[in-house]
Amino acid sequence: MLHHANRRRWIQGTATALGAAAVAPKLFAQGAPVRVGYAIARTGPWAAGAQVSQEPNYLLWAEQVNAAGGLSVKGAKRPIELIGYDDRSETETCVRTFEKLMGSDKVDLILPPWGSGANFAVAPLANRFGYPLLAPTALSRKLIDMRLPYFFSLLQQPDKMMGALVDMLVANNVKTIAIVYMDDLFGLENFAALNTALKKTSIQVVDRKSYPLGVKDLAPVLRTIKDLNPDAFIGITYPPDTILVSKQSREIGFNPKFFYASVGTAFQLYPTVMQANAEGVIGMGSWNARTSPEAKAYFDAHTKKFGKEPDRWASGHCWAGLEILQQAVGKVGLDRKALRDQIAKNEFKTVLGPIRFEGSENASIPGTVAQWQNGEFEVVWPKDRATAQLVTPKPAWK
Repeated sequence: MLHHANRRRWIQGTATALGAAAVAPKLFAQGAPVRVGYAIARTGPWAAGAQVSQEPNYLLWAEQVNAAGGLSVKGAKRPIELIGYDDRSETETCVRTFEKLMGSDKVDLILPPWGSGANFAVAPLANRFGYPLLAPTALSRKLIDMRLPYFFSLLQQPDKMMGALVDMLVANNVKTIAIVYMDDLFGLENFAALNTALKKTSIQVVDRKSYPLGVKDLAPVLRTIKDLNPDAFIGITYPPDTILVSKQSREIGFNPKFFYASVGTAFQLYPTVMQANAEGVIGMGSWNARTSPEAKAYFDAHTKKFGKEPDRWASGHCWAGLEILQQAVGKVGLDRKALRDQIAKNEFKTVLGPIRFEGSENASIPGTVAQWQNGEFEVVWPKDRATAQLVTPKPAWK
């Protein structure tokens, strides 16, 4: 149960999120709305990522589906009614809200929260209530290894992403690297995966340093690394730290041949802040508007509606998850066990290409590396998914 002090927030959250069902009401066939519930960060430290990579996609999806007459539920069109709440970037609030949505409210479907930590907390709950959860921002092999039958992770996991990065570095004759990483679940898992991949190579790690969340100054660490003159720098960072490490590297004149920082690099915020200095920077990214005609249509619709571009990594995975959910509901309806089986056993057409799952994991999309080139975050590795060739060495900071 919610504390009384929180009830007003629930009412306000509902009022801001229910508008989607009002689109084109005359087009709907007879049928009650499909109630789709979620909690996501609109305030607090998670909001920066959630309000780029996830909630805008929920709103756009509901609007597009409703404008086309509604969600096909085994052929019968029904309007989507979004029921969304602010989890305030608090794991407890997030879990409690999902428990109410699935337990007492008994919504028809749920959409995932933002981030590895929140999904780690909510996924077992969704499994207990029997709701399929298609997560586009959960980057955790530990969560995959829990083998929850109702949980599906769309994002490429640390071993795939770090493996692709190391393969690219080896192919480009990198001999030495330095690493900084954040001291949390995301940072630690990616750092461990990076080390595992490096053990299979002759690349020498000249320095490796962790840092706490909320760090304000990495210049001393970067100066030490600069003196070691590595071929490549790897920063496993959240968006504020991605920008911090980039700005401070420029300030001290640290400009290795390969400069990798993620996550945050895939957000339009990065070139907006770094401007010409984004050129040549690499990071986690898996798609852009050149990936497919469907990806371009999604990219253009998102940009038109919100006045800002989707990010070039998790936004595409989020949209793909909504497409998968929509296709599955069209086939088997709203029976959640049937939905889970449909998602688990079939391949789906998405903006990122065909996607199928092995257990909880997206088995179709390999690890990828992207690079800012002339204002676009181009996929540069592996070559069979590339939208542009890798540019090396990185240009000098301006």
